[in-house]
Amino acid sequence: MDSTNAILSLLPNRLKDARRAKGLSLDAVAKLSGVSRSMVSQIERGESSPTISTLWNLTKALQVDFAGLLEDDQESRVQVLRSTDVPAIENHGMGCAIRILSPPEEAGRHEVYELRFSQDGVLDSLPHAQGTREHLTVIEGRLSVVSGDAVEHLSAGDTARYAADVAHKISAGGAARAFLVVHGT
Repeated sequence: MDSTNAILSLLPNRLKDARRAKGLSLDAVAKLSGVSRSMVSQIERGESSPTISTLWNLTKALQVDFAGLLEDDQESRVQVLRSTDVPAIENHGMGCAIRILSPPEEAGRHEVYELRFSQDGVLDSLPHAQGTREHLTVIEGRLSVVSGDAVEHLSAGDTARYAADVAHKISAGGAARAFLVVHGT
């Protein structure tokens, strides 16, 4: 019960912060939510506890996540995915192991991968969606990148940014490790 009260005590400031972040006045939130201006003000000052229905209307008007407003801050600040739990793709490409570091809901928009190449490893990719770009940073070893007709050779510490909406390929002459960010449109 104490943790529930602690979470609910954060609600007034979270709602006020969400309103201010959107640049909305109390009147604007009242019009958008159907909750009276005086009630919105009382909730933000912690003088009134909203019903679930009122809270739902406010979160819809403010375009914020209902559950997110009620999460315990300590639990929501850092999300950890242990190394042993990171999904991997072992059979994509030849001599290239891929660890998926980004959350699944980001697929197609912003993806992050760790790539590990063995001797003569290759990751050969067909074109992605129009406008997609990749950002490859070499951590260890040497890699070559081909994007369309362009070819670049990279060493540890180098980063290449290139079009991925054309056929593209990453290859290693020896063992190598890199981080790959795929940014969709």
